[in-house]
Amino acid sequence: MTALPAGWDAMSVGDVLGLKYGKALDPALRDPTGPVPVVGSAGRMTGTHQPLINEPVVLIGRKGNVGAVQLESHGCWPIDTTYYAPIPERFVPKFLLHQLVALDMKKLDSSTTTPSLRKQDLEAQTLAVPPRDEQHRIVNILEDHLSRLDAAEHWLSVCGRSTTALVRSALFQGLRGTLVKNDLGEGTAEDALGFRPGFATREGDRVWAVPDGWLWTRLGDVFEVNIGATPSRGDASFWAGDVPWVSSGEVAFSRIDQTREHITREAAGNPAKRIHPPGTVMLAMIGEGKTRGQAAILDIEAAHNQNCASIRVSATRVLPEYVYGYLEERYLETRRGGAGGVQQALNKAAIQRFPIPIPPLTTQRSLVAAWDDVRSSAARLESNMLRASQQSSSLRRTLLAAAFSGRLTDGPDLPEVGKTNDE
Repeated sequence: MTALPAGWDAMSVGDVLGLKYGKALDPALRDPTGPVPVVGSAGRMTGTHQPLINEPVVLIGRKGNVGAVQLESHGCWPIDTTYYAPIPERFVPKFLLHQLVALDMKKLDSSTTTPSLRKQDLEAQTLAVPPRDEQHRIVNILEDHLSRLDAAEHWLSVCGRSTTALVRSALFQGLRGTLVKNDLGEGTAEDALGFRPGFATREGDRVWAVPDGWLWTRLGDVFEVNIGATPSRGDASFWAGDVPWVSSGEVAFSRIDQTREHITREAAGNPAKRIHPPGTVMLAMIGEGKTRGQAAILDIEAAHNQNCASIRVSATRVLPEYVYGYLEERYLETRRGGAGGVQQALNKAAIQRFPIPIPPLTTQRSLVAAWDDVRSSAARLESNMLRASQQSSSLRRTLLAAAFSGRLTDGPDLPEVGKTNDE
């Protein structure tokens, strides 16, 4: 810690806070209507009628949400994922809150599994303790600045959601024929396919009216759909080849021009079914988090694992980028419509049943270009918002560092949040 102003003390957390372990609460004593909050490392959980401590306290996440800091002004029941301590008289509660937040205690996580914070590590941290009247001044100035940063970050979040909605809207309108002019310059959809597939609506299909020259079909009626495989990990020779091998985690709304792993052609099996040409559209069927339902386009010849489906769009005149856009638009529906257990998974038959509108070829070209323009605009906006968010985080750290070193109230002027140099 840097030298502090006169009248300030540097003290360890262990010297000023009588930290105690939270205590598990019998489920029978939990009552959502109870007036006493039950608090864990992630915040208020439920209520009860009997507090564990009946005075203002600071709570610090011990397990799970490590280092998260909360204040409770009245009685509460801190559970066993927290440390808690009564707020010492020498501290203004919000001054203590902000300074503990500024310690960034996540970096003290001592576990490789469930995040956890050891008491001795927490107690070894140093706090700057100015007189109470100075604490009040610091809190007033700090919260004025932080409120502006909070407002800016809120609007960045709103803008981020709006950017996502912009892309979804363009995809939605495009698939309904309202984004670009319908152009029959290269013939109808039937001309592009070379035949007219039969189509009958089934219960649960999401279909809508499409312009003249378009037609509805099912993925499996127009494109060959294949499922991949994983060669034995026990035979290292299978993994010493030159065939790119795609895992489901690499199917992430992108183009694929390289892969993390490669296999031999012998390990891939029947090349007609297991090695796919550029222009094939990939769909992740199983995966953690956001993976299931994401799509990608192969820019290289590649095989893939059993958690992906390959859609051989390149064997037709339909544009791979159009099918990719279709799968991007129906991403949320695809995730809801899996055919598995609790962790729903897709399968080959389900993918083959997907209803898809096919526009005329020239209209496909216009749609792909329009979608690319919208995605590029969204990417630029997201890049600008990321920079703004990083600047906000940097300014927040600067403000907190100044507040707890005496420079916020007695030092060189800091840039005022939310104002430019011209104001």
